Amino acid sequence: MAISPLAPDTFPQLPEIEGVRFASGAAGVKYQDRKDVMLAELAAGTTIAGVFTRSSTRSAPVLDCQAKLGGSPVDRAAILVNSGNSNAFTGSAGEKSVEAICNTVAESAGIPKARIFTASTGVIGERLPHNKITEKVAGLSASLNPAGIEDAANAIMTTDTFAKGSSAEVLIDGETVKIAGIAKGSGMIAPDMATMLVYIFTDATIEQTALQALLGALTDQTFNCITVDSDTSTSDSLMVAATGASGVDVTDSAGFTQALHGVMLDLAHQVVRDGEGATKFVEVKVTGAASDAEARQVGLSIANSPLVKTAIAGEDPNWGRIVMAVGKSGAQADRDLLSIKFGDVLVAEKGWVSPDYSEEAGAEHMKQQDILISVDLGIGGGIGTVWTCDLTHGYITINADYRS
Repeated sequence: MAISPLAPDTFPQLPEIEGVRFASGAAGVKYQDRKDVMLAELAAGTTIAGVFTRSSTRSAPVLDCQAKLGGSPVDRAAILVNSGNSNAFTGSAGEKSVEAICNTVAESAGIPKARIFTASTGVIGERLPHNKITEKVAGLSASLNPAGIEDAANAIMTTDTFAKGSSAEVLIDGETVKIAGIAKGSGMIAPDMATMLVYIFTDATIEQTALQALLGALTDQTFNCITVDSDTSTSDSLMVAATGASGVDVTDSAGFTQALHGVMLDLAHQVVRDGEGATKFVEVKVTGAASDAEARQVGLSIANSPLVKTAIAGEDPNWGRIVMAVGKSGAQADRDLLSIKFGDVLVAEKGWVSPDYSEEAGAEHMKQQDILISVDLGIGGGIGTVWTCDLTHGYITINADYRS
């Protein structure tokens, strides 16, 4: 599969996080001749927070992870992820697969089952051949390495065209705190976490309930503000593990919060830049709404509109489709107060096309890889930003052939 034209040049150099080791391998769950399973081992004392899909048909691994959050951090912990099969809509067989994997990791690594978290991503509705995974666990346990995060990022990909990673270092009370994260995601991406797996590791010290609250708040500002195709997965999982190895307590630290937000937003943007078939990265900025919630509502209506997204793919500055998407959003809007910009080009103001607007100027902005659409509703002080991509023939090709 060709790498997305919006991809970064290289995988970033991520710092090693003390208390975390990785291993990856090829189990052949679906893909041949590529790594498709990764194991992360977390030191004793690591606190773990997680945010997951709210889908009514969420997978067995998601349900198991949700049940295990908040347990005692005394023992070591592990995260095992496979790609190629989501272990979703598999009934009791899915639960048995999770149980088998957790049992095997527990026996091989000496980690309590209550501290073993699993995730699966890929095809829905096919039983997970978990024996292919369990046969690899001993080898994974024996090859754990603190420098293995890039291989782990590659192992969790499905239709992704590039591995996604991000990091930050922040100075708190004279001590350096490190953050490193990886993600997978390309299609079936919409708020409520999208079809993403995201794993972020830090050597900070923070109690679980505080980390959970922080993660929830930052997710709403990052991963829940992106959309590729308006579809939400059964397997979305975002987990943050804080080993405490730095000895720096980051509870209520604005610097740590900003750094974690930066890593999460970077990963979220990379997911959009790898949107299936994407050729344009699109930021939709809404101001003047009745509330922040309504601004986000309008932003998502624009970002999820097939008519808007195909116009962007065709580099057509069809601002009438923006007007349509605002109108159908369900948020408060007034035709005679609405203004629209493409980049710095004022397209429409106060409910009518700007007298200074030229189609050539609008089209010139649409030729760029990074597109900015700004909408001011002129009603109140509500603001919101959503990120998306265009909709091309490539999206159809990828998804029409996904199972074959």
